[in-house]
Parts: sequence; C-alpha cells; structure tokens
Amino acid sequence: MSRPINKTNNKTNCQICQQPAVMELQHGLLCKNHFIAYFEDKVFKTINKYKLIRRNDRLCVAASGGKDSLTVLFLAKKYCENYSLPASLFALVIDEGIERYRAKTIMGLKKFCRDHKIPLKRASFKKEFKKTLDEAYPLINKDSKKKPCNICGTWRRYLLNKYSKKYGATKIITGHNLDDEAQAIVMNLFKANTKLAGRLGPISGIKEHELFAQRVKPLYFCPEKEVKLYSVLKGFEINFVECPYSREGYRYQIQEMLNDFEAKFKGTKQGIINSFLALLPKLEADDLNDLEQIKQCSRCGEAANQEICNACKLTAVIKNKDVVNKGVVNKGVVNKGVVNKGVVNKGVVNKGVVNKGVVNKGVVNKGVVFPSGKGNWN
Repeated sequence: MSRPINKTNNKTNCQICQQPAVMELQHGLLCKNHFIAYFEDKVFKTINKYKLIRRNDRLCVAASGGKDSLTVLFLAKKYCENYSLPASLFALVIDEGIERYRAKTIMGLKKFCRDHKIPLKRASFKKEFKKTLDEAYPLINKDSKKKPCNICGTWRRYLLNKYSKKYGATKIITGHNLDDEAQAIVMNLFKANTKLAGRLGPISGIKEHELFAQRVKPLYFCPEKEVKLYSVLKGFEINFVECPYSREGYRYQIQEMLNDFEAKFKGTKQGIINSFLALLPKLEADDLNDLEQIKQCSRCGEAANQEICNACKLTAVIKNKDVVNKGVVNKGVVNKGVVNKGVVNKGVVNKGVVNKGVVNKGVVNKGVVFPSGKGNWN
C-alpha cells in the first residue's frame, strides 16, 4: 500500500533522513532519493528472485513511450550495468496507427532511446497487416462483438513475438505493473479462463518453447502510482495521453472497479496478487500440459494452437470485409460490374432481357400475359 503525501498532515518528513517526503508507504514516509532507491531495489529484487534476466540474455523491451515502458526500459539497462551482465538490450515499439496518439508517444520514445543509447526497432500494423487499427476496427465492428482492444491485443502479441525472435531476443520485457496484473487476474476469473490465468505471473506466457520468446515483468510488484511517481522524479519526458480506444474495452471496467475497491479497502490489489501467486504453481502445471498442442501456423509459420493462428484468422476476416466494401460490392461486381453497369443495369435486366426483351417488350408486356389476356397471373 502506498499513497502520495497529504500536505495537511504535519508528519511529512522522510523517516530515514528527515527530508521532505514524496510518498507514504505502508511502513512510513520517504523522500525523493529514498523513494527512488526503494523502488529500484524492489524491481531488482523481483528480477533476482524470479531470475527474469540471466547472463547472455538478449532482451527485447516492449516499449510504447508511456511511463511503464520507459521505466522498465531504463531499469533493465541499469540492472545489466549494475550487475555487469553481458546481456544485450533493445526496445521494440509496435505502431498500431492510432491517430493523434501513437505518433506522439513514439516521438518521445525515440528521444529517450537516443539519450540512453538504446537501439530502437519498429513494427507496424500497417506494414504487417495492411491496415492500421483505425482502419481495421470499422470493418469488423459492424457485425462483430470485437472491441478495438481485441484486435490490438491479437496483433500486438503476434508482432512482439515475431519481431523479438527476428532480432534474436531470448526474452521480452514488458512494463506490466501490479495494477495491470490484478486486472488481468480478475478478468480471467470472471471469464473462467483458467488456462490463460496460468500464463500470468512475473514470467508470463508459455515458459519454454522454440516458437515463443519468454515474457517477463520486472514491475510486477510495483503499483501504478509508484511507477508514475518514479518516472516523474527521474525526469522522464512522458506524454501522459490516454489511448482513445481504452475506455471501450472490458479491462477498463475492471480497472475502475478495482480502483474503487482500493480506495475503500486499502491493499485490495496486493491481496489479489498474493492470492494468485499462492495458486500459480497448480495453474502453471496445468498450462504445461498444453505445450504439446503448440504448432506452426499453416499460413505464416508463427506459433498457433490450431492450424491457423489468431492473427491470421483476424487478418483474413478484415481482408474479406474490405473486399466486400471496396472490391466486389462497391467497385467491382455489384456497383460497377455485373449488377449496376453490366448484367443488371445495362445488360440482361434493365436494357436487355427484362426492360427491352422478354419482360417489358417480349413475353410479359407484349406477349403472353397482357395482350392476350390468357395468362394465369390474375
């Protein structure tokens, strides 16, 4: 449990050095320097306890330019330097193509990586799937229950795994914090996704498989407000802008619910994490049984638990809807081809068989039915 300092309280000095405090933790108040030391120590202890980073690892940090990814990127580099690990590190940003959002965060990320001499790699929805998220969502949202976060999550996970392997990564480091993990646990609980629950934890996803890069979470025990304060105190240039789609997702509802509970009952989120970690060994054992079902997607060659991976399925659905809207229906067979200008409007129906031929001038209007009066239609 932690919270910013309430300045109306007379006790606002650090319990260690008596300097002005910036954060109140469960065990006392800390000033800027002692909070930074406390935060970094917690992250490094998490890395050591769960062996998140090893010698000779090639680390891919999933970076967006937000407070979490910049914090974990900075601390992963610092950890390797402090412990003199011969591990290499690079940042990978996924550009979803979200207007007035992603370009701003990428700009800040580029500067951060230049300043800290960290290589930055990039992958994009547009290049890989021929659509940005802004372009893909309207195509699938008309007759589907999928939210933007469903599309984004599927494609992001795919690209993170594909490009981390392309650049030789042995692990993917993500900026998931304690709040993120508590939300994921509750989401899986509410949806009865026990198999997915087994892939949470400080080391997430399939533990060891040639088609996957392991994902690790050094900020696992850090509440979001501590991450935010650390990033501000360290002077990271962060554009605190919210994704325009974030409030449409299921996670947002869970986030609001847990924030409300935390405000009323301090320690709720930490309690969720502690309870989950007690159950994790059993959940992981069940998850390991699914390793044999992992195969290569028949279309792209990436990991899948069926013949075709979820990313390829989603891409195919969006492509088909795009063909209907822009190809066969609007510009092709229907509007300009067979129907409107071809067989129907100028050909068989309007000017051919129907209007001038069999129907209007032929069998119907001039032929069997109306002139003779012998038809059976009346």
